[in-house]
Amino acid sequence: MNTVTESGLYRLTAHEIQDALREGTATCAAITQSFLDRIEAVDGKVQAYVDVWKDSAMARAEGLDKAIAGGEPAPPLAGASVALKDVFCTKEGRTTCCSKMLANYRSPFDATVVTRLLEAGAIPVGKVNMDEFAMGSSTENSAVQLTYNPWNLNHVPGGSSGGSAAAVAADECAVALGSDTGGSVRAPAACCGCVGLKPTYGRVSRYGLVAFASSLDQVGPLTKDVEDAALVMNVIAGADPKDSTSARRPAPDYTAALRDDVSDITVGLPKEYFEVDLSESVQAKVDDAVKVLEGQGAKVVEISLPHTHYAVATYYVICTAEASANLARFDGVRYGFRAEGVKDVRELYTLSKTQGFGPEVRRRIMLGTYVLSSGYYDAYYLKAQKARALIRGDFEKAFQQCDVILAPTMPMPAFAVGDMMKDPLEMYLTDVYTISANLAGIPSISTPAGLTDDNLPLGLQLMGKHFDEETVLRTAYVYEQHAGLDMGRPPIA
Repeated sequence: MNTVTESGLYRLTAHEIQDALREGTATCAAITQSFLDRIEAVDGKVQAYVDVWKDSAMARAEGLDKAIAGGEPAPPLAGASVALKDVFCTKEGRTTCCSKMLANYRSPFDATVVTRLLEAGAIPVGKVNMDEFAMGSSTENSAVQLTYNPWNLNHVPGGSSGGSAAAVAADECAVALGSDTGGSVRAPAACCGCVGLKPTYGRVSRYGLVAFASSLDQVGPLTKDVEDAALVMNVIAGADPKDSTSARRPAPDYTAALRDDVSDITVGLPKEYFEVDLSESVQAKVDDAVKVLEGQGAKVVEISLPHTHYAVATYYVICTAEASANLARFDGVRYGFRAEGVKDVRELYTLSKTQGFGPEVRRRIMLGTYVLSSGYYDAYYLKAQKARALIRGDFEKAFQQCDVILAPTMPMPAFAVGDMMKDPLEMYLTDVYTISANLAGIPSISTPAGLTDDNLPLGLQLMGKHFDEETVLRTAYVYEQHAGLDMGRPPIA
């Protein structure tokens, strides 16, 4: 366990918190107070949180301490402070998706993943910022505030789970939850120098996750190391009768998969991923990672994912179509923002959506409505679904040659605030390496790969077979243990 003073308990990982509780060197209350003090000290600069739950967090921590002192065993995430992306329904506080449309919405229920975290002893400390309705790659589309990268406050934290990644990187929580539709867990993890896991589609319940694109969305953890990602997965994974898309298969013990051995693993390098514009610093880190894994006994082979070049177009047809359908419910009638001074129902719908949604959300709704409209459905949406099947087939063939696929997470480090807001297409292309895993429904992890000369983090991505998060986590763990990275902590006060 890290040796820290009581005031520095916020530096602990979730598994180190469990060690501290077992050894009696810290209490849940002291740990929680340390994280709350950290939020108070640095979040004015980072702006990760949109709501902090001080009172309830301390009450839960004190209740846990009392139960443990009374002889009850500490639950698996006891005392671990958790930041929740504001896309998860919670009975506490508001669930706004960082949109004017849901600015005052209060959920009557908790998302399944939130319930499971609470049952495991985790302590939610608040909601964190995101791109509005999870539509974006930089968290600049939030209707609430900008979130800044703790490594350089002039740069973005990635998106759409930028608040989750920034909170983890700035030590404002032990772990965070995000959602990943096209890279929204992995990309901010890469930008902020933390671990981000997108599980297999159906491995984690989506009940209580406000939908963006239902066939692509998946819940995943953002953590300080790979062991914590496995620890959180032990809690949140598994079938849920409230979610018809959750897989009816038992989840394994992911922490048991973290063996320091990859001698039986074959790593695939997709040649198509290195034929597009890739910064020299990212390419160098990928090359270094290959050497690390080969040095630990892994076999590395070249593979082909021939339909990769269609992935971005395919993704943005499918995700906008599903967004158009999912966001139709926000009509100014039942709940959410309602325009005032309207003359008729048509004007109510038009003005409520126009005023309630931000420009990026409106853009995606219009694109999705267009590709689903009469005369264009076959030309765009149906063709995209066929391309998706080809992309999934590429991965199935590739996994006949290898166990995991290694690739960059992003083609460049985090860009400066405002750099890409004027060109949506350029922003969309930053997802080029992450969206294929969502289209195929496979698990994928981003783990820190070091820093650029400008002191910005870079991420390494590992993708695996359906429901084989164990191999993905094990490979990432071995890389983490042997890469020799000493990134330190972000240079914020």
